[in-house]
Parts: sequence; C-alpha cells; structure tokens
Amino acid sequence: MEMWQVWLVGLATVSALMVATWVASLVRRDASLVDRVWGLAFVVLVWTYAIAAGAWTPRTWLIAALVTVWGLRLSIYLTWRNWGHGEDKRYQAMRRRNPDTFALRSLVTVFVLQGVLAWFISLPLLAAAVGDAPETLIWLDLLGVAVWAVGLYFEAVGDWQLSRFLADPANRGRVMDQGLWRYTRHPNYFGDTVVWWAFFLVALSTGAWWAAIGAAAMTLFIVKVSGVALTDRRMGRDKSKREGYDEYVRRTNVFFPGPPRD
Repeated sequence: MEMWQVWLVGLATVSALMVATWVASLVRRDASLVDRVWGLAFVVLVWTYAIAAGAWTPRTWLIAALVTVWGLRLSIYLTWRNWGHGEDKRYQAMRRRNPDTFALRSLVTVFVLQGVLAWFISLPLLAAAVGDAPETLIWLDLLGVAVWAVGLYFEAVGDWQLSRFLADPANRGRVMDQGLWRYTRHPNYFGDTVVWWAFFLVALSTGAWWAAIGAAAMTLFIVKVSGVALTDRRMGRDKSKREGYDEYVRRTNVFFPGPPRD
C-alpha cells in the first residue's frame, strides 16, 4: 500500500472515531467529549498507519510508543479534569445560539473538523510509521526521544502543578506562578509543541522533511488558535478575579520558558 493510501485509511479511521464520539455527545448532551478524545485520535492514527503499512520497523514501534504514551496521558488527564463539570462553556454558547441545528452543526464544525485537523497534523506520524529506510534507528531518532522527554515533562508536570494549585481552596482568586508556571505562562502548551517537533525529528530520520508541515500546523493551532490564544483571552476577561494577574503577565514569558523579569 502506498503512503498516500495509508494516509487515506487514517482519515477514514479518525473520522469514524469522531462520528462515534459525536453520537455519544448527543446521548450525553456534552459536545466537550471531543476534547477528551483529541489525544486518543493520534493514538488511533499512528496505529492505523502502522497496521495498514505493515512495515513494523524499529522506528514504527518507536513512534507508536511515543504517541501512545503522549496521547493516552492527554486524554486521561482531560477526562479526569473535566469529569462532573458538564459541557464546556464554548459548546454551551454554541448550543444556545443554534438550538435547532446544534446536532448537525457540532458534527461538522466540531467533530469532523477536529478529526480532519488531527489527520492533517499527523503527517510526522505517517512518515515515521510507514518509512522503511533507514531500517535501524539513527541519531535523529534518539534526538527525537530526548526532545519528546523534555516536552512531555513540561506538559505533564505543568498540568499536575496546575491541578494541585486549583484544588487548594486557599489559592482561589490567586494566579498560578509557581513551579514551571514561574518561567512560562503556558508550560503545558509549550511542552505539547515540543512533543510534536520531537515526532518530526523521528520522521526526519526517514528523510521526510515535508512532515514539518504537521508539526508547524500543530504549533500554529496551539499558539494562535486554541491553547495559548484562547487561554489568554479568557484570563484577560477574568483578570479582575485574579489578584496580581497583570504583574504576572509583565514578568513571565508567554510561551518559551525563561527567567522571570524583575
């Protein structure tokens, strides 16, 4: 099977996952289920590519393992964090604006759209899972593992530190400026981005320079569309409820970690 054919099989598979999630969201009246399967979508994609291609090189196993650990951690964390909190306010607002057509609108503009986006972003996973040369791991693969470990650390530890901070009633109305959050306002999103460039490094070991498109798309999505941009807008609206937010913004890097400014 040619690589482009394997890629199309991935599109069909992730689309099926998103439609199934959409059906579940109709039953539960909770469109934010889509956020919980975002990481899982990439796990499904990388294993679909591996199985469809049937290459099973050391690199195939490597990228499948890296994506599985990252994707399952993300989906499990988001499920745990959002459990019992009901539908996200973004989807509630969409439901109020379109009460009669919400089901169909959410299918197209939320579930299918995110499935297609995940499929496009997954280009590094496709290249790494399907590429069969070189047959053994090289220094770029090992560099990718090291970069992945750094990214996962920032993402997982950042999420853990924030969840502990928010769970303490004494921190209500305060700004999280401890741990990794002292050096960047978005350690979790920074880590997520680093993880995707690590996937690209593994793909690059096969010569697939074009896989950078997927990592770049994920970076753009995190920084300009969803993660960083969306969180900053929300925090900006609610800054009056958080003591010291303006000072925190002044002294702390937005994205890349760095020492706090005096």
